[in-house]
Amino acid sequence: MTFDLDMIKALYAAMPGRIAKARKAVGKPLTLSEKILYSHLHADQKLENFGRGKSYVDFAPDRVAMQDATAQMALLQFMSAGRPKVAVPSTVHCDHLIVAKTGAKDDLSAANAESKEVFDFLASVSNKYGIGFWQPGAGIIHQVVLENYAFPGGMMIGTDSHTVNAGGLGMVAIGVGGADAVDVMSGMAWELKFPKLIGIKLTGKLSGWTSAKDVILKVAGILTVKGGTGAIVEYFGEGATSMSCTGKGTICNMGAEIGATTSTFGYDDSMSRYLISTGRADVAKMADKIKEHLTADPEVYANPEKYFDQVIEINLSTLEPHLNGPFTPDLATPLSKLKDEAAKNGWPTKIEVGLIGSCTNSSYEDIARAASLAKQVADKGLKTKAEFTITPGSEQVRYTIERDGFIATFDKIGAKVFANACGPCIGMWNRVGADKKEKNTIVHSFNRNFQSRNDGNPNTYAFVGSPELVTALAIAGDLTFNPLTDYLTNERGEKVKLEVPTGDELPKKGFDVKDPGFQAPAKDGSKVQVRVSPSSDRLQLLDPFKAWEGTDLKGLRLLIKAKGKCTTDHISMAGKWLKYRGHLDNISNNLLIGATNFYNEQINSVKNTLTGQYDEVPKVQRAYKAKGLGSIVVGDENYGEGSSREHAAMEPRHLGVRAILVKSFARIHETNLKKQGMLALTFANKADYDKIREDDRLDIIGLTKFAPEKPLELVLHHIDGSTDTITVNHTYNANQIEWFKAGSALNAMNKASASKKANTAKKTSTKKPAKKVAKPAAKKVVKKVAKKATKPAAKKVAKKLVKKAAKKKVVAKKTSKKVAKKAVKKVVKKAAKKKK
Repeated sequence: MTFDLDMIKALYAAMPGRIAKARKAVGKPLTLSEKILYSHLHADQKLENFGRGKSYVDFAPDRVAMQDATAQMALLQFMSAGRPKVAVPSTVHCDHLIVAKTGAKDDLSAANAESKEVFDFLASVSNKYGIGFWQPGAGIIHQVVLENYAFPGGMMIGTDSHTVNAGGLGMVAIGVGGADAVDVMSGMAWELKFPKLIGIKLTGKLSGWTSAKDVILKVAGILTVKGGTGAIVEYFGEGATSMSCTGKGTICNMGAEIGATTSTFGYDDSMSRYLISTGRADVAKMADKIKEHLTADPEVYANPEKYFDQVIEINLSTLEPHLNGPFTPDLATPLSKLKDEAAKNGWPTKIEVGLIGSCTNSSYEDIARAASLAKQVADKGLKTKAEFTITPGSEQVRYTIERDGFIATFDKIGAKVFANACGPCIGMWNRVGADKKEKNTIVHSFNRNFQSRNDGNPNTYAFVGSPELVTALAIAGDLTFNPLTDYLTNERGEKVKLEVPTGDELPKKGFDVKDPGFQAPAKDGSKVQVRVSPSSDRLQLLDPFKAWEGTDLKGLRLLIKAKGKCTTDHISMAGKWLKYRGHLDNISNNLLIGATNFYNEQINSVKNTLTGQYDEVPKVQRAYKAKGLGSIVVGDENYGEGSSREHAAMEPRHLGVRAILVKSFARIHETNLKKQGMLALTFANKADYDKIREDDRLDIIGLTKFAPEKPLELVLHHIDGSTDTITVNHTYNANQIEWFKAGSALNAMNKASASKKANTAKKTSTKKPAKKVAKPAAKKVVKKVAKKATKPAAKKVAKKLVKKAAKKKVVAKKTSKKVAKKAVKKVVKKAAKKKK
């Protein structure tokens, strides 16, 4: 089934003309990324040659996708925007609130009971506002989007950082916060700084144990977690076209781990095959007709250095399997060097659990290749040494792999199949023994491996690899095992070697599913009621944030000076806290509880300058808020990397933090802070980070003249009476400064909407009603005057002039019947007198 076919048809019909105009404006051949971006300019956005990494540009994305954890806050904001229906196709996917524990059936049943209130809320809001709703168990948002909504050349945003997964089907798909989604769902322009472009040329072809996952693991090692910030990564070359569509999706998915705005591939036969296989042959047929516009111009790939800001080349034929980690997804280690690195760094080598699946690697191809290894366990007399789990990406994939016997194969090696949901990937894993905080190693095919992310244990060493490598390592139970060269000893004492994994790109018998879990919205949602209980601890209606007071901010306390990596997981943890994503006050109790305090090297322990005692971060901030004291958070490099969760921006805003000052920001988090009316600032001199002391009082100076590209000053009042003044930068444009002044982007939007309505009402009240009142009054007066007029000519002239007066003079401003009547009388009297 193809969703929103008319929308795709309209875009494809318009693309060639839009691209031609863009090529003329830019004055050179275009990359695929540029073609898609320029094809999606908002109607009010003037076409010009935008500066990469400089120009703020307004876009009109084709669609919006939200997962249940972030959808709550996004839809609570949308409800307060006063719109009757979403302006673009939008969907909600219930995938984050299902805890992986015993198995799919029991876990899904438990989630439906525990989170019934939230699921009912999301279903009713979706039904009311015209949003497609994917029920719990339907699958992970990104896999479901790839199977049903993604299409070559399209542009979408989603309230999850791994929305970028849709780049595997040739989209520009970008992760955002909920406030951005509200803009697009409200029919407004969506603003983005025009991205820089990184081109990655793939030569050769994947073979043997190497998979698409190894491409992005290699890229992460090259670019690091912030090397792609502010850029779109565009893959091309013979290696790209030789890869499966879902393999491309895996690469794009983990592009979030290098900070990239998104990643994408040009349209090719693998995408056509995938569209046809997933029931969208009509889209493939349309895409084939304009395929020259769904990839870069030939000159670009022939001479990439002329058209990209950076070019990287990777030979797939010589690429080794990689394992990245622990604690960061960019610590890339080729398999041949893993044994030495493990010994050098003291990594625990016994593998406790191997986990495959998730939104990154849960395609039919991924599961098939892993199943080919699982089958060898019995065939070769082996026994799996580590616990092993599978998380299917969608009900369609799960149903199909069960039909084709893969689940039965996994059952034979004692594997556990979890629900079609995020589960362990995002910390929704009730792992037995994790509370003991023991040092241990796990391997998984997910995308992130930040400290404590998967199971809440800061001593779990998590390594990221391909599904087939994870399966092999789980069979061996040893991190240093290299399946390319090493042998295993089976139950009979024989030395055996695992054969190279194999698997079909797409199911030979096609995909199948009984119930995909989709619920279409009501055609007319005006009568649908959405209720939120005032006593709920899961959902809370939003109150607008307060507008800026119009002065510089003085006497701010330092809440925390975070040391080292501070991701959105550190700022607003997931796991058990996910259940409070719809209740801002409750979830604010996890504010920065994972961050390390620079001054005492401890987690969730900061000094309360009111008492001099150390306490938990949220408690200290609540104490400041109770006293009416603002505060500031100081951070290190790439602050806010990771998930798109806007709670990491809303929580400090809600509790009274006024500014976040760091060495550098991750893109999504910086935008989220701006959207919520926070000050997102960076050190002009990164060494000034060291000048900030624990007991400082801080003033932010220059806000009364807040302007784009104009730095602000931060005055540090030290407890010894001395002061330091440092320069801090920002990237706010004029529109974003208005968000700050209004208290949030939503406040500014509502203010603008109210102003527009008032102006419309004023125009309506001063013209249309006046005409309505004046005309009957004029007719009445004409009759009276006509009776008194002595000559027929006077009557005729009087009637004519009355009509003229009613149109031009009387109706222009004043509306009361009394005034209209008086004015008409005057005109008629004057006319009658003149013509008698």
